[in-house]
Amino acid sequence: MSGKNWDRVPIDAQSVDAPLSTAAIFLVVTVGSDQAALSAAASVLGELDDLVKNVGFRDLSGRLSCIAGIGAGLWNRLSPSRRPRELKPFAPIEGAAHSAPSTPGDLLFHIRAERPDMCFELERILLDALGASVSVADEVSGFRYFDARDLLGFVDGTANPTGLDLPASALVGDEDGDFAGGSYVVVQKYLHDMAAWKETPTHVQEEIIGRTKIDNIEIDDDDKPRKSHKSLATIEDDAGNEYDILRDNMPFGRPGQNEFGTYFIGYTRYLWVIEKMLQRMYVGEPPGAYDRLLDFSTPHTGTTFFAPTRPMLQKLVEGVGE
Repeated sequence: MSGKNWDRVPIDAQSVDAPLSTAAIFLVVTVGSDQAALSAAASVLGELDDLVKNVGFRDLSGRLSCIAGIGAGLWNRLSPSRRPRELKPFAPIEGAAHSAPSTPGDLLFHIRAERPDMCFELERILLDALGASVSVADEVSGFRYFDARDLLGFVDGTANPTGLDLPASALVGDEDGDFAGGSYVVVQKYLHDMAAWKETPTHVQEEIIGRTKIDNIEIDDDDKPRKSHKSLATIEDDAGNEYDILRDNMPFGRPGQNEFGTYFIGYTRYLWVIEKMLQRMYVGEPPGAYDRLLDFSTPHTGTTFFAPTRPMLQKLVEGVGE
């Protein structure tokens, strides 16, 4: 944890522990295959902290922050001999009823603020600086919906780690010392079938989610043959130790286009934790007993990144193109 008072100074780039926000932009780009494109992208990554602070200083109460995640392919181009131990492309998942696709992405910019205009301004500056070196693969503007609810009407992110549990869950430790303090990041863009969800009785919705809808009380389903989303997303190792991740999911949508969704973003110390969570959701536990939320929510993207610390990012891009 940084320990900084972010009411007095801009938030450093790559601050995974920055406060959750009321607005966010999720920008995924691919970097051109030529050396000039790689050099341009590296230059922007090297300047990221300054770019964030240039915008963030205009209103410190806006709490602008940005985390850059780097995909496995781009990491290999930047540093072919050294990479985080678990970093690899998102593996597509094929379940009996639902599948999770793997989609392109070299860079993720997770931009957060209390003001959507600050998110917009930083994204504009980043894309201007990157220019023709990148192509936009996906771009989503998210918003906090009332009391941190998703568009399905349930509170999202209740189980997020806090305090000392946050770095223990979200940041790489001594097990991969060269990359300690960084974080694996997985993103998926889900679109919801709101018409079908609205036709589902509230008590069935609650059984699917694993929490009550109004007051967000956890429902015990240990004795039930079909597990809830909450239970399938709870990961334990063989010794019964539970592993948390840091979620900063955001609703997004365009009602005029009948588009209603949730952008899933998970930060984790161990990539295998999210991989196991997704396997349980799509394949089922036991196999076939998949997450019934997927009957209403369809993923359209799936990409894995690694978010290095700020000093690690600076070192990674040093000398590229020289």
